[in-house]
Amino acid sequence: MVRDSRPGRLEDDPFDRIETRAPDTPNQPQTIRVVIQPGQNNPFEPFMRGFFDVPQTKVIKHEGSFFHFSQIELKDLFISLIAFSLGLSFVFNGGLMGGMLQLGPALIFTIPYFFILSSIAFGPAFIIHELAHKFVARHYGCWAEFRADYKGLRTGVLIAFFIGFLFMAPGAVMVAGRVGRKENGIISIAGPIANIVLFFIGMIGGGLLLSVLFHPILAETVGLWMWGNAILGAFNMLPFGPLDGAKVKNWSEPIFWLFLAITLGLVFTMFNGMSISIMESIAGI
Repeated sequence: MVRDSRPGRLEDDPFDRIETRAPDTPNQPQTIRVVIQPGQNNPFEPFMRGFFDVPQTKVIKHEGSFFHFSQIELKDLFISLIAFSLGLSFVFNGGLMGGMLQLGPALIFTIPYFFILSSIAFGPAFIIHELAHKFVARHYGCWAEFRADYKGLRTGVLIAFFIGFLFMAPGAVMVAGRVGRKENGIISIAGPIANIVLFFIGMIGGGLLLSVLFHPILAETVGLWMWGNAILGAFNMLPFGPLDGAKVKNWSEPIFWLFLAITLGLVFTMFNGMSISIMESIAGI
């Protein structure tokens, strides 16, 4: 009896419906034209369910390099970072319901200040989280590019402006290729792992930096860096919808519970000031 190997795959191979062109010479990389089309015939539709707003028809020329970034991907990453930082600047100013307009002319200074602070402190948590997904997926030979959810970005910025609370679905790394549950789980957990690593870089490296050059703004930036990575890592480990935790749990429950506990532990230590105390002890403050 021949065993059917197909159940190990999550989806039919999307590359079966992608036009490929052999390289012109042996030294040239293979060029893949990835055609994304809305509707039932879209090969990437299984990866776009959930928080993601499926874009209109686009053709992406993928050169096959491990570090390849298309112009669309770079634009979407940039716009997502701007919207994310702008939303956070409204949150730090309280939003309309929190009396943001009562600050009056001071908003001319506070909004740009918190925008820059958010870009530096929270931006890497978001960008490196997404790039971790991308490069692990590329390691498995998949097509992987970030796509912004423009409706999610607009909604998140408006909520932050009016309510002073940030709930934003900036987009996601779209992955297509021959991956099973294990590979999909590893791709998914790469993002939270990146946030855990960045958290400890902030705590240890920030403490050492502050021991040499202490400044209140620098201390605030390091603290927000740690907060951003703790919250982003824990949120994405929740086992719901298109979040990373759901895919990790589908692959391995022990690994899911381990990393959920770690990321929630980071949030707990931040709420109780334990991580800040460790950083301050490193800095000798």
